[in-house]
Amino acid sequence: FDYLVRMNSAQISRRRAVTRAGLLFGAALAVDQFAPSAPAAEPAPVSKTARPFIFSLNMATIQGQKLGIEKEIQIAGAAGYDAIEPWISSIDEYVKAGGKTTDLKKQIADLGLTVESAIGFSEWLAEDDTRRARGMEQAKRDMELVAQIGGKRMAAPPAGATDVVGMNPLKAAERYRALLETGDQIGVIPELELWSFSKSLGHLSECVEVAVQCSHPRACILNDIFHLYKSGSDYRGLAVVNGRAAAVMHMNDYPAAPPREKIDDSYRVYPGDGVGPLTDILRLLRETGGQRVLSLEVFNRDYWKQDALEVAKTGLAKMKRVAEISEQ
Repeated sequence: FDYLVRMNSAQISRRRAVTRAGLLFGAALAVDQFAPSAPAAEPAPVSKTARPFIFSLNMATIQGQKLGIEKEIQIAGAAGYDAIEPWISSIDEYVKAGGKTTDLKKQIADLGLTVESAIGFSEWLAEDDTRRARGMEQAKRDMELVAQIGGKRMAAPPAGATDVVGMNPLKAAERYRALLETGDQIGVIPELELWSFSKSLGHLSECVEVAVQCSHPRACILNDIFHLYKSGSDYRGLAVVNGRAAAVMHMNDYPAAPPREKIDDSYRVYPGDGVGPLTDILRLLRETGGQRVLSLEVFNRDYWKQDALEVAKTGLAKMKRVAEISEQ
């Protein structure tokens, strides 16, 4: 995390940008410890908005079953999730087959779900001007689809520039700001996604730098347990990222073998089934404030061979268990 530590007093504008981007520590919530005692009764359910974490299903987890977006939504509701994180490609397929986004929005709402994020791969960061312009048009269309089903955010991975080495962070920040401004017009927030295999935005510190430098009030980062590990990013760096600027965390875990340099997405396992410091990470998320969306994203080929509802239920139970342990 030395990349960010070497800031000196001459970098005042950077610190101001940090404030505007919402990347400072959040305030803790006080708890009233003096409520009068009452007879024992069944505890009232805690509302979704009052909880530190809400639980989401990223549809990659059941992607291999090839169910289609409607069935995926049904499974998320039946399994007991609070929210979903659909893939734009699945929404596209649904619309091309004659489906209406208004019907999807109603289905999601009727099941008590929200769309906290969505996954797209527009090449908004491409170096080539023509390619990047096409990527921005795709991003605009993707965000419009997300808005039509009631979505709040959309992942913005460094697609189109994955193999670019040493990209100037100011240039990346300028492009990310343009994407954010497009999102402002639509009502969807693009989240700068950490991709460990990106040669310029593959480390937490690089993503934070771009989010800071873009100087936009809704700049934010989409983190991922696996990518933090694969990139060699120290998870304790999350302590400097306020919850408002990193609302969504992709939840998964990873085994001790193969080693970091050889592991890939297919080795992801359920939270708590690997060796990742998940409880420590969730404690840090609590400390930095804001409500967090924990979105189960597991590309495990063995899970894709199993019943999708059972996979969804198992993943939710394991996420909740990790969250409970993090409270201790």
